[in-house]
Amino acid sequence: MLALTRPVSTLRTRGLSALGSVAGRRTKYTLPDLPYDYNALEPYISAEIMQLHHSKHHQAYVNGINQAEEKFFEAKAKNDLKEQISLQPLLKFNGGGHINHSIFWTNLAPNGKGGGELPKGALLNAINSEFGSIDEFTKKFSAQAAGVQGSGWGWLGFNKATKRLEIATTPNQDPLTTLVPLLGVDVWEHAYYLQYKNVRPDYLKAIWKVVNWKNVAERYAAVA
Repeated sequence: MLALTRPVSTLRTRGLSALGSVAGRRTKYTLPDLPYDYNALEPYISAEIMQLHHSKHHQAYVNGINQAEEKFFEAKAKNDLKEQISLQPLLKFNGGGHINHSIFWTNLAPNGKGGGELPKGALLNAINSEFGSIDEFTKKFSAQAAGVQGSGWGWLGFNKATKRLEIATTPNQDPLTTLVPLLGVDVWEHAYYLQYKNVRPDYLKAIWKVVNWKNVAERYAAVA
């Protein structure tokens, strides 16, 4: 899989208004390759959904953040503060979409290659301690993600202050900034509608069959 132009953690901590700035010079973001084929997550997520989601939707966020950044730095060079402020929603939306999807793809894996295999070790212990069991966790997570009004994301995150796991949701393409993101599930309709229609709970039930808990555990180990 191709790496992001800059690491996700860097994007999250430096602030969306600073996206793309390296020593005063812009470097463009690129669409990361998937670590599996478009049909690898079937029957739980169809190849058609994956192809459209990755090559069209994620690519649109990449294009959007690159375009918004270019305009932002042009406005900055002109000392046009009003224009810089007006571009913040575009930077947040497209930059967040790029961050969120770049996490999402690695949070998934085909069956037989980690997808759906239950977490182990420290992550499982933390989930059991916080939520009672992995089954209780998935029920609570799915319920909160299903309850997102309109478009958004469901998250399992790590609270650095309390050293505890938390379930959270974010609207639209807002990135998770209050917690360290470990697992993100896209609940925009484009993530499931072609296969599950308007029944979001069915999609959320199926996606656990391809969650890459090894990736989530690696993210947890890096911050816990």
